[in-house]
Amino acid sequence: MSKISKRYKKANEGLTPESNFDLKEAIKLLKEKASAKFDETVDIAMNLGVDPKHSDQMVRGVVSMPKGTGKTARVAVFARDKKAEEAKAAGADLVGAEDLAEKVEKGDINFDRIIATPDMMAVVGKLGKVLGPRGLMPNPKLGSVTMDVEAAVKTIKSGQVEFRVEKAGIIHAGIGKASFKEDDLLENVSAFINSVSKAKPSGAKGQFIKKVTISSSMGPAIKIDVNSLDI
Repeated sequence: MSKISKRYKKANEGLTPESNFDLKEAIKLLKEKASAKFDETVDIAMNLGVDPKHSDQMVRGVVSMPKGTGKTARVAVFARDKKAEEAKAAGADLVGAEDLAEKVEKGDINFDRIIATPDMMAVVGKLGKVLGPRGLMPNPKLGSVTMDVEAAVKTIKSGQVEFRVEKAGIIHAGIGKASFKEDDLLENVSAFINSVSKAKPSGAKGQFIKKVTISSSMGPAIKIDVNSLDI
């Protein structure tokens, strides 16, 4: 326990609940605080002024990380025949139709994202109870229901991140690794924040982005001064 306490104390050195940093300072600090023996994932959390229980306050979208995420997403594709072959050639991890649906129904969900051709949505639609709560349901607005499965697979594999606001009005995502250069993390964080800002729904009233924090897997949450953001 003392080891944890020492690590926690060291990680939080110089930080108070009131600490606020501009984006560059926050990223520099994050890299200094990332001291684990593995390459920690960098996460971002954004508190938004929305109530997602109302349909006109839902925030959802996709953003391609300019510098990648440092992690290759596992992609499942629902497609048949020629489109199934295209998906396999593009590097999809799982490809199938009813056979893949059976696996998913049994809880065998060994993937991060789903792509489906429009003709497969009758099959995928039946999996709503399994996929919906996990935020995995493909959506034409997000480019995951498409005939161009090759491009969709490659886009996701190259570092596209999907975001979706949760019940408490919070969005979070992995946007890189602690080993990334400061400038690369800056590009990724800026791209993510700008995409969320542009996804502001019509029903959102008052301040939209209320709080932004970044953290590494084992590091403390570092609060960014929202007023310093170029959005």
